[in-house]
Amino acid sequence: MYRHTQFGAIMLVALGAPIILLLPLALILPPPASIIVIATAVVIALSLLLFYSLTTEVSSDAFSFRFGVGIIRRTIPIGEIADCRTVTNPWYFGWGIHLTPRGWLYNVSGLEAVEIDLRNGKRLLVGSDEPEALCNAIRVWGRLQPAG
Repeated sequence: MYRHTQFGAIMLVALGAPIILLLPLALILPPPASIIVIATAVVIALSLLLFYSLTTEVSSDAFSFRFGVGIIRRTIPIGEIADCRTVTNPWYFGWGIHLTPRGWLYNVSGLEAVEIDLRNGKRLLVGSDEPEALCNAIRVWGRLQPAG
């Protein structure tokens, strides 16, 4: 089995810093402004819990990945994967979960990803700071032919 967790350092800073700045502000502002500041900090904290990391797992049964605490997840039976390759995404593909011209992107940090072709013709991109290892694991566990 292959398992790896990538932490989104920029995501941690980008979402963690506003929380640290908002909490003291909430203590000095009168209501209702303090309530709005606290509510904003809670929304940012929830976003941080959802997207601080991306964990990928490959086994003989499935390829799965989950963001943060695991509420947002996806599992694909390994037999549904037709092929995979490592790619470098353009900077404007960004992070998070969204549709790109090459398929759905799931990414927490960086530009490196594994592009996965499914047997139903769909494609997805899963970000990783070790894309070669992830793609190799998918090839081994999915019994796919080596690239090249």
